[in-house]
Amino acid sequence: MLYGDDVDLTDRIIACGIEVHRHFGPGLSESVYESALCIELEAARLAFSRQVGIPLYYKGTLISEHRPDLVVASRVIVEGKSVERLDRIHLAQVLTYLRVSGLRTGLLLNFNSAMLKQGIRRVRL
Repeated sequence: MLYGDDVDLTDRIIACGIEVHRHFGPGLSESVYESALCIELEAARLAFSRQVGIPLYYKGTLISEHRPDLVVASRVIVEGKSVERLDRIHLAQVLTYLRVSGLRTGLLLNFNSAMLKQGIRRVRL
């Protein structure tokens, strides 16, 4: 369950995603939606980082870096998809990003949905 500021923040991010989806509709690549979402986040004056590497360590040794699409306000991981339907693997990806980053809130947005609201998953650790 999301509380307080995280709900407000995710609502604002979703509103930005809906604006992108209204403009383009479904059917484009994930990178197009990500770029357009960044423009909307800037217009909404929401701070974000794009494709930032989150290190993954095993017994003190760096073995990998995970790169979520966006981290908004240093609090919410946003992963955009353009797939027929969201599967468990997409949810697992966001959960992994949350665990590795230490953040607690994520959004999974499937821009290939007829209506974006049908393709939104809020995720909370």
